[in-house]
Amino acid sequence: MTKIVDTHQHLWDLDVVRLPWLPADGPLAGSHTPEHYAVETEGLGVAATVYMEVDVHPDDFEKEAEYVLALVADPGNPMRGAVLGGRPGQASFAAYASKYAERPGVKGFRQVLHGDTPKKTWLEDQFVASIRLLGELGLRFDLCVRSEDLADAAKLAEMCPDTRFVLDHCGNANVQAHDLSDWKRGMEVVAAQRNVVGKISGIVASAKPGEWTSEDLAPIVHFTAECFGRDRVMFASDWPVCTQTATYRQWVEALRQITAAWSDEDQNKLFHDNAMRFYDL
Repeated sequence: MTKIVDTHQHLWDLDVVRLPWLPADGPLAGSHTPEHYAVETEGLGVAATVYMEVDVHPDDFEKEAEYVLALVADPGNPMRGAVLGGRPGQASFAAYASKYAERPGVKGFRQVLHGDTPKKTWLEDQFVASIRLLGELGLRFDLCVRSEDLADAAKLAEMCPDTRFVLDHCGNANVQAHDLSDWKRGMEVVAAQRNVVGKISGIVASAKPGEWTSEDLAPIVHFTAECFGRDRVMFASDWPVCTQTATYRQWVEALRQITAAWSDEDQNKLFHDNAMRFYDL
């Protein structure tokens, strides 16, 4: 079995941080801890993980950071790195990022740029300066944008050539969309920026609950891999967000089925090798 590096592991403990967006019921409600993750991933070959920020209340950024960096430091936990939350559009971000850049295990930062975030926020001067700083610090920035905003995401990457970027969730393609032509054009523009790699993740959450199959996901997976090339794509679970439509095992097994015709080398790149290299794990 190919070993897995999960490059998008969410965790949250509601005794530590506040998540304003968290629903009161459903699969995402309540805390989701390392113990829960261990149960979900048992037997799947997860060798290492990279934590992905969970859009906590801005006052809790440092609480989140300290919580996950303690997990990174724990040899009994598979977490080997963390992408922290922050607000690059604020002048205070430079000091915050510089402080955490010195901490072992910090790999980058993210701010979710869809939902209520105004369009083109990430092209404003302060935001661009902050992302350029990440490149100077040797850190990465995860791009999580609406599919219709992919061209603007590409502009940010072009404006920050010395910063490494990750495009989350196949550019947030909608599995149930009948026409993916606009998404495809956006993906081609982003992938043309050589400082961007792609995460094959997240898409199962937009599939039809209880009715999706791997064939529904395959066109998006294959097009993402075609755009970026098999040296620039990485697996990620997006757990527990994926559990709105699929268990961790169902998502992994679907992706293994979709890529079954790939060479062993390319499958290893997708599930393990590219992440180890990109995140310096």
